[in-house]
Amino acid sequence: MTQPSLPFVRLLPKTKPQAIRHGFPWVYANELVLDRRTKALAPGSLAVLQDADRRDLALVTVNPASRIAARVLDRDPAALLDETWLRGRLNRALSMRAALYDAPYYRLIHAEADGLPGVVIDRFGDVAVVQPNAAWAEAHLDILVQALVAETGVDCVIKNGTGRARGLEGLPEEMAVVHGRAPDGPVPVPMNGATYMADLMGGQKTGLFYDQRPNHAFVAGLSRGARVLDVFSHVGGFSLAALAGGAASALAVDGSAPALDLARAGAEAGGMADRFDTRQGDAFEVLAALAEDGATFDVVICDPPAFAPSKKALEAGLRAYERIARMAAPLVSEGGFLTLCSCSHAADLKRFRDASARGIGKAGRRGPLIHTGFAGPDHPQLPQLAESGYLKSLVFRL
Repeated sequence: MTQPSLPFVRLLPKTKPQAIRHGFPWVYANELVLDRRTKALAPGSLAVLQDADRRDLALVTVNPASRIAARVLDRDPAALLDETWLRGRLNRALSMRAALYDAPYYRLIHAEADGLPGVVIDRFGDVAVVQPNAAWAEAHLDILVQALVAETGVDCVIKNGTGRARGLEGLPEEMAVVHGRAPDGPVPVPMNGATYMADLMGGQKTGLFYDQRPNHAFVAGLSRGARVLDVFSHVGGFSLAALAGGAASALAVDGSAPALDLARAGAEAGGMADRFDTRQGDAFEVLAALAEDGATFDVVICDPPAFAPSKKALEAGLRAYERIARMAAPLVSEGGFLTLCSCSHAADLKRFRDASARGIGKAGRRGPLIHTGFAGPDHPQLPQLAESGYLKSLVFRL
């Protein structure tokens, strides 16, 4: 039975409803009847989704201006989106993270996979950073924050309204403290035996990338006594974990001076500053300069931003991943390890692996792939949504 106060939106006759019934969370604009009434709905409006035969399928949120015209909130068309409903979703996500981690530093909500489409929440102890990347979350931010505080007890909630996803939803960019008071400076985050410094108001994304945690740990296990090169290091993700794992030295390379400042602060906080160095510059230029100097390292990691953020950018992105592999491979000592990462959902695992292997081969190097890693369990994948499994990490022994 539908809620009489909600409008309905309907699938086009050519669109089969099985995907929605089987868990796919999106309805694209070319699958929905976009009549005058539907187009008049404000972005983020709630509606009941019906199939072409007017049978109710789900409670959805609608954004007629987005390529993703509707997002499934609940398979129950009569569900009520209020603070109680939001607390239920948050509680389910929180209980899983509490079972996985012994300290409250993790991704708490990973969008569709945690039942809150377009919403990302990262937790940093008593502070939470919310990215409301879908119009419905922006429209319901007040009760989302109330539910978040009630379930977690955090003292501060920061809204990070920046990034490409919000632009696709027609949302403006905005940073704001929406509950409590922001930290006076970077927040220390314990992870894999290292201490990372997260700038929650001015850093990239939410301030720290939790998704690489298991891949940091795997590479740290290879780094005992090693000389480590961490390219696209951000705040020292791989390099600080490697040092905590017993690396002899680590060089972090990034184009951002503020990120490297935070990496150095993390090294100092962990008592590892004497084994840590940084180099600011374009990654490709630094790799070329290191090769010209004849430098080699036992462990080399390249963890670039998304070179293929969309299908249109896929071919150019794959060429960039191949180039990175070709330039990094000569810097790996005989018997050393090369880790290559991609956070581009458009480049699936096979395409990324093939591009990496081509690059290594063109550099005149050979070696087996010894490990394939993905995002940690606080970044769960929705099996029906390939985009939720965006992160790939490949470790080669050259």
